[in-house]
Amino acid sequence: MDLKEEDILGDSIVDHWYYVSKGRALRKFLGEIKTPEILDVGAGSGIFSRQLLDAGQCSSAVCVDPNYVNEKTEIYHGKKINFVKSLNSCSHSLVLMMDVLEHVSDDLEFLKSYAKNMKSGGYVLITVPAFNFLWSGHDVFLEHLRRYTINDIETLVKDAGLTPVKSCYFFGSLFPIVVVLRFMNKTLNYFKLAKPQSELRVYPNWLNRLLIIIHNLECYTLFKFNKLFGLTVFSLCRKSY
Repeated sequence: MDLKEEDILGDSIVDHWYYVSKGRALRKFLGEIKTPEILDVGAGSGIFSRQLLDAGQCSSAVCVDPNYVNEKTEIYHGKKINFVKSLNSCSHSLVLMMDVLEHVSDDLEFLKSYAKNMKSGGYVLITVPAFNFLWSGHDVFLEHLRRYTINDIETLVKDAGLTPVKSCYFFGSLFPIVVVLRFMNKTLNYFKLAKPQSELRVYPNWLNRLLIIIHNLECYTLFKFNKLFGLTVFSLCRKSY
């Protein structure tokens, strides 16, 4: 999660359709995987860790992000979350990298650095923005370096010494609309009529609820089969040795 978007959304982030829908897709994608403690890399506010804590898929969390001003420990609904700037090792059996790799100059070495210290059988859940042709001022504003396809991320995972378990696209429901908007944005950028900015906004309650309903339907129907199109790649991989 990007701290820039937390600044934009403020307290509304907890109920925002994007994070509600992505969190539900995360839990659906993990299925029956549970762990005593998760490691949430590039966690920002820790919203996805909190969602997994609420769902009972873990009992505590470590959120690591170099952009934290201070390190701290928080008790959330009776469960501990440690917020730290860095880690010396990774022994967790479930690691989240939610929209992290696209920010890293050497994504392969970054993923390897966590994979090599994981226990055999541990999982890494990765999400990244999909398709380079969707590149826009949104990516520039959030300081992305690249976007990915399923093939890109699974190749990266294998090169890092991990085994792909499953991958698919999410936010396919909005894909046609966003394709049109992104190409319009590129045209505006070409003529210098637009500046880089995040596309996330605080929407009216009715629209926010409608978008949650739409993506609930996608989550429980198209999601696990969708290897064709979407705005985000979900990929689950495992350390086999």
